[in-house]
Amino acid sequence: MTKNQNNQEWKSWIKALVIAVIITFLVRTFLFIPIAVEGPSMQPNLEDRDYVVINKLNYRISEPKRFDVVVFHASVDKDYIKRVIGLPGETVEYVDDVLYINGSPIEETHLVEELARLEEGERYTRDFSLEDIPGGHEVIPENHVLLLGDNRPNSTDSRNLGLIPYDELVGSASVIYWPINRIGIVK
Repeated sequence: MTKNQNNQEWKSWIKALVIAVIITFLVRTFLFIPIAVEGPSMQPNLEDRDYVVINKLNYRISEPKRFDVVVFHASVDKDYIKRVIGLPGETVEYVDDVLYINGSPIEETHLVEELARLEEGERYTRDFSLEDIPGGHEVIPENHVLLLGDNRPNSTDSRNLGLIPYDELVGSASVIYWPINRIGIVK
């Protein structure tokens, strides 16, 4: 191999590496990122140390939907993962473990098993209304959502933090990719 051919090969490798780094940067910045679930607040649907793929593009082209699992900026250096319960323009209330949106009961299929395990008189979600959470809103304002963890007795969520503005949403959780025995679509 001549010196000129060797230089061409090195240039080709460097070019491929630079392109790979740029593509990785663009994908992570604008499309998808991996995150690790920390803590028990989303059990049983997401476990501590589950790794999930977050779709960052989703909320750039559409609005959150009820029961989406989302990642949001809870503080400058901390992101949380929770479930969308209330949407803009809605009233939200929990009474006796029933979610009411605008006065109508809504089934939370992601909690059916947890609610079935409760003993007589035991509650999974303490009663509250939108007015009870920080901010004291009567209706969820535009570009805000009410988020709750699936593990209602052990979750820091909108009941403590208040309503979350759209611009704090990082994206929606779509797939669990680790550990191997939990690979699947996020419920």
